[in-house]
Amino acid sequence: MASNTYSQGAQVEHAKFGLGTVTFSSEERIVIKFDDHGEKKFVTNMVMGSLKKSDRQPPAEKRGSRKRKVAPAAV
Repeated sequence: MASNTYSQGAQVEHAKFGLGTVTFSSEERIVIKFDDHGEKKFVTNMVMGSLKKSDRQPPAEKRGSRKRKVAPAAV
């Protein structure tokens, strides 16, 4: 059984999903939020061979922008 060497916040690269950030990690499960594919959940010992550490800085969280609704003018 492969041991989990990735802690929360670690930057990783997956062969299929690309770059991501570990959001949860235990002996049984690991959850990674990928830049282009969203959050994925894996069985730890099955994915450890597909992951490698990345030296990049975590991406800044994007803040959603909403357009304000304009109220119709009172007559």
